Amino acid sequence: MKTKPLSLDALWQSATPQEQTFSPDDFAHLPEAARRYLDHAMAPGTKLAAAVRLKMHGEIKLKNWIPFQAEQVVCWQRGFIWSATAWMNRLPIVGSDRIIDGVGAMQWKLLGLFPVMTGTGADITRSAAGRFHTELMLLPSALCLGDVIWSSTEASHLHASFMAQGEQAELDLTIDQTGQLKAAKLPRWGNPDGAAHHYVDFGAIVEAEGTFCGYTIPTRLRVGWYFGSERFESEGEFFRATIDQAIYR
Repeated sequence: MKTKPLSLDALWQSATPQEQTFSPDDFAHLPEAARRYLDHAMAPGTKLAAAVRLKMHGEIKLKNWIPFQAEQVVCWQRGFIWSATAWMNRLPIVGSDRIIDGVGAMQWKLLGLFPVMTGTGADITRSAAGRFHTELMLLPSALCLGDVIWSSTEASHLHASFMAQGEQAELDLTIDQTGQLKAAKLPRWGNPDGAAHHYVDFGAIVEAEGTFCGYTIPTRLRVGWYFGSERFESEGEFFRATIDQAIYR
């Protein structure tokens, strides 16, 4: 008997609330840039959330840019589900991208009925893990709960190395003098050029931020492949999002 995929609500409810709170003193041993980032992202005394639930809108590039509305849960222990409706020629395409407990999948249907894009397997899972690693910028508490190795060679850049969803993350963050996040980048498994899957520079430009429940996170993002090169602007960028709401658990 085929099991029903985990729902957004079920993933949210499965997150284990944490009692530990954020205290800058607990991270005094970290590089200065890492302390500055964490201090900016979380107010002292804020509970170290295990999950965030987001509402967002924006546009995604298929052949042309089309609008979408979405809800997402990012859960440190289990993964993420991004559930969205996009409109192409005024017709809704409904579906989700996800990685749960180390298994990635995507499923999109026109009018919620006719399959448009589906994917499973090792390449989809590895690529989804890279997306999960990037989106932890929306759940900065995860970088306190996980076993993260921080390093920094200059005041505006820091590197976080950690394991999550069965894949090693090598996440580069660019911050300003206040600790505000300006960009995130990592090598992500994918095939944006249509060739065999391989690691490609992937990342997000942060254009605005907002504060929710003691967390200060990006609220306007431009995301895509070939990050850091001219190809990002011309062909790599495929996702623009505005975060409208965030709640933490």
